[in-house]
Amino acid sequence: MKTNFLLYGANGYTGALVARIAAERGMRPILAGRDAEKVGELAQQLGFEHRVFSLDDKTAIDAALADVAVVLHCAGPFSRTSKSMADACIRTRTHYLDITGEAAVFEALHARNDEAREAGVMLLPGAGFDVVPSDCLAAHLKRRLPSATHLALAIRGLTRISHGTATTMVENIHHGGLVRRNGKLTPVPAAWKTREIDYGDGARTAVTIPWGDVVTAYYSTGIPNIEVYSALPSSIRFMMKASRIFGSLLASSVVQRFLKKRIKAQPAGPSDEERRRGASFLWGEVKDGAGGSATSRLRTPEGYTLTALAALAIVEKVLAGDFTAGYQTPSLAYGADFILQIEGVTREDL
Repeated sequence: MKTNFLLYGANGYTGALVARIAAERGMRPILAGRDAEKVGELAQQLGFEHRVFSLDDKTAIDAALADVAVVLHCAGPFSRTSKSMADACIRTRTHYLDITGEAAVFEALHARNDEAREAGVMLLPGAGFDVVPSDCLAAHLKRRLPSATHLALAIRGLTRISHGTATTMVENIHHGGLVRRNGKLTPVPAAWKTREIDYGDGARTAVTIPWGDVVTAYYSTGIPNIEVYSALPSSIRFMMKASRIFGSLLASSVVQRFLKKRIKAQPAGPSDEERRRGASFLWGEVKDGAGGSATSRLRTPEGYTLTALAALAIVEKVLAGDFTAGYQTPSLAYGADFILQIEGVTREDL
């Protein structure tokens, strides 16, 4: 019986944070990635085994997963990396977790539900801040109003973002927004809608974003109309709206190289002190056709901290045999109250 878990992308900001918190919890992941020097250095610091392989090498991936029960995939952008890892997990009958927030990745993995079920493995993307708290909040709201036909979710409070998150944002900057209408994913302009949302400390201006919940919340709740908002500074909201006009320019190789160079010049992510002081806030609202409604809020640890805590909590469950084969969302696998098992999370029904 396989009992190990492998953390791929351990040399990145989020992967390294997950590895450090795993060590604090007494867990012993196998660290892995493409960068032999960085992965080896972190493994030596933490006293962990490590493996080096590229996702382009099918034979190497299969060999690396041969004795592994579950993979926690932390190497984005997942639009470029998830398929190779998911392929290998299905071939080797290894459970697959990742921390993506990309709608297209959720859809692609959902399409492999039957494949995964036949192999006896669970595919659970979005095992971090994207999308554990928001997915659990959506499921809780559906529980409060079973007749709900419309769901709005909103997030606030991300600290400085990591290089990986920023790179994903840059690569998708020209794609605009995404909502779900009548059960169908529907492209809309960037920052399509604006509304004032009270996360618990007064109203904040928020705009629609193409967050992964437009995919996952539909599978978790069956609610056919979904929008996701984020409270953002006015400068960011302006840039999002400007991308409607300059999208093709932003997608050009010259601009992409420039933006990615700027990303690499920034700190890798929030400092330990920034994470300790930080917090994240989520808000959700459901409505039905008869005038019924329900609103709830969550307060969680800072986003990257929550990612590590939530992902490792799911790893522990899988290693204990608590999993359902096939494609899963966090709330489908572990219930709407799973988020409350994470230290520092509180929920409020309004």
